[in-house]
Amino acid sequence: MLMAMVKLENMPKFFIAFNNSGLRWLWLTLLCLVLDQVTKHWVAGSFSLYESINVLPIFNITYVHNLGAAFSFLADQGGWQRWFFTAIAAIACIVFTIWLARTAKSQTLLSIAVALMLSGAMGNLIDRALFGYVIDFLDFHWSGNHFPAFNVADSMIFIGAALMILESFTTEDNDRI
Repeated sequence: MLMAMVKLENMPKFFIAFNNSGLRWLWLTLLCLVLDQVTKHWVAGSFSLYESINVLPIFNITYVHNLGAAFSFLADQGGWQRWFFTAIAAIACIVFTIWLARTAKSQTLLSIAVALMLSGAMGNLIDRALFGYVIDFLDFHWSGNHFPAFNVADSMIFIGAALMILESFTTEDNDRI
């Protein structure tokens, strides 16, 4: 025989736990994290701060720094918010990782949702830790009104949360009395 088959009971327990949980979706987390970081570094390296180019009638790429949280919440504070939001992002990453580890292999949609949210939290955590701000650049506008700029990490958090909500409506509730 060319290859000896490895029996399941001879595999390390970590590998079995990894393969039988939501952790098997960490590849998606890594892929989205790389996409987030590559796009942010491309924008930061190609644009001057606040530089904007029109891509579509309702969409610009505009390079901005977000010192706060969503919609620049607390951005005008004295700097303490950097470490506050860094800590929140780090805690979120830990929570999402534990959640993935405790999610059954059969819960595919929930695993994908949590993996996407983990990638978004990690992407923004990296920015905050390294720079003290998050690089945003996706700028949608309508009738002269600009929505707050965001990035790929923010998009992954949104998509993950939306998938989690969808999953909550599609999963049977086995705990009903």
